[in-house]
Amino acid sequence: MMADLTTEYLGLKLRNPIIVGSSGLTAAAAGVREAALAGAGAVVLKSIFEEEIALEHEEAMAGAVRRGASREAWEYYDYELRGRTLAQYADLIREARSEAGIPVIASVNCSWSHEWTQYARAIEDAGADALELNMYFLPSDLARSSEERELAYFSVVERVRTAVRIPIALKISPYFTSLGRVIQRLSRSGVQGLVLFNRFASLDFDLEKVTLAAGSPLSTSAELGTSLRWVALMANRVSCDLCASTGVTDGAAVVKQVLAGARAVEVVSAFYRGGLGHVRRMLADVEQWMAAHDYSTVAGFRGRLSQAASEDPAAFERVQFLKRYGG
Repeated sequence: MMADLTTEYLGLKLRNPIIVGSSGLTAAAAGVREAALAGAGAVVLKSIFEEEIALEHEEAMAGAVRRGASREAWEYYDYELRGRTLAQYADLIREARSEAGIPVIASVNCSWSHEWTQYARAIEDAGADALELNMYFLPSDLARSSEERELAYFSVVERVRTAVRIPIALKISPYFTSLGRVIQRLSRSGVQGLVLFNRFASLDFDLEKVTLAAGSPLSTSAELGTSLRWVALMANRVSCDLCASTGVTDGAAVVKQVLAGARAVEVVSAFYRGGLGHVRRMLADVEQWMAAHDYSTVAGFRGRLSQAASEDPAAFERVQFLKRYGG
């Protein structure tokens, strides 16, 4: 009997839990088509980055000032630059939907809140099946309290919810003072899904040049543990879907996250390393595991190893190694 890998995420029916996450792989309709042909359940398009738009806008304004442009010209630049970016992204959404035949989730990556609603409306009008808000307010900003940072998330969600009707997923980082409480509160804010977690760009030091350098942009299987723990902790304790992200490199990791309680997983780094054809290998591994353990559906084992279903719930909250883990 063929395994039933279908799942429901954000109210969308996916043929399997594997979502190709927001990246250069989904920056064009051709990449979306390749992901669909490889068997992915859905795609998240490459994000619109507010910071990139703002930087381009500042450079254009600086040039306009040097040329002695009037205030009316500044307003034109503002309208033209932002409008052009949104128009290009709307074209990508329409092309991707016509090419893919699987759910297409748009993504907005903003550093603050004043542009969210404009982007969200344009994305909905272009026909995206859902919208992922990729939010990050780094705790390194010492001028803002943790309460202020948390309130910013709820403020943005409220504004976007009133602007669009398509399902909204919120992709967050693990950097909160009280992570479990925030996850639970955000799940009740009206979003349909939470993605755990966003992975920030890492940094490194170049010891020869003695300068700041970029760290590895790709995650590894060693990074699975953080999202696995929190998906398992929060499954059945939230009011929306959970999607796992970061460290999902193979079919075994997909199985683990579903066992923890995830409805879907977002994968990027594994596809940069192995190509989008790796989707098929991951799905084959999931099917093989399901057959070996007599599961005919993904829903049949979802959340089986969540804390809520565990006979030893305290084990999920231990943060130090004990003899029992050392063999």
